[in-house]
Amino acid sequence: MKYYEDIEIGDTMEFGEYHVTEAEIVDFAESYDPQPFHIDKEAATESAFGELVASGWHTASMCMRLLADGPIDDRASMGARGVDELRWKRPVKPGDTLSIRTEVIDKRVSESDPKRGYVDSRLEGLNQHGEVVISWIGLGMIERRNSDENAE
Repeated sequence: MKYYEDIEIGDTMEFGEYHVTEAEIVDFAESYDPQPFHIDKEAATESAFGELVASGWHTASMCMRLLADGPIDDRASMGARGVDELRWKRPVKPGDTLSIRTEVIDKRVSESDPKRGYVDSRLEGLNQHGEVVISWIGLGMIERRNSDENAE
């Protein structure tokens, strides 16, 4: 288990493999983002994308799954304070395979709760061609191993 003290600014990881299916794109969109280019293959050909594409929210969810199965699973995570700079860079299509890359860009001890550290990480979701399809900065909260330490 990695605690706040075990994480350094500049730490990077690349991992995951998530295969995107047409059925999953349509199912997600029918429930949460029912725009024609997410739910109707024929209508999608008339859209700006020219084909069926995943909702950006679905893309974020798939990358969150990879994150949960990756570094979050190995950290003393206490959740997150939010997400900054969310950007959908390229459409995700049926048949794509996603992976993620993370980099720790900032960390500090919480002033209000010395048992908690704040760790901000840049996430990039990539397709099988290495193209960035989504990015954001996650504002994580990580348990401190020893709240009496003044770790930075």
